[in-house]
Amino acid sequence: LGWKFYDADDYHPLENKKKMAEGIPLNDKDRIPWLCALHDILRREDTSRQDAILACSALKKMYRRVLISGASAIESNQPEQPGENPALKILFVHLDGPMDVISGRLEKRRGHFMPPELLKSQFDTLEPPSAPENFITVSLEKSLPEIVLEIESAILQG
Repeated sequence: LGWKFYDADDYHPLENKKKMAEGIPLNDKDRIPWLCALHDILRREDTSRQDAILACSALKKMYRRVLISGASAIESNQPEQPGENPALKILFVHLDGPMDVISGRLEKRRGHFMPPELLKSQFDTLEPPSAPENFITVSLEKSLPEIVLEIESAILQG
């Protein structure tokens, strides 16, 4: 697509990385400032009329609202009303797959601060996207080219 790519893991504060490296799951208090910083990056790109892709484990609906609206999403934790203009237009891609498939991939990953043992805590925290969120669900059991094609098609179809 020629868009800028951001990996949210690159923006975790050192405290979060240390906590995860020690096998301690992050909580809302750990994640909210990180998500607000990611919103600021997306806002900057949007202001510059640049499209961007952000790889991020936005596990909860509230986290996705923070990515869209920034800190204001925390103060007004109300469901989005139909017809509301969110601060940013974001298509969330929910990469869905069984824990054993994801665990196998994490086992092969080297040099990352999050150990595979934290995967269960992420599944426990996960609130899959639902209406009225703007999202697609893509199976991780497909091949990488199939996954990319499905995501690109959804983006290009608007």
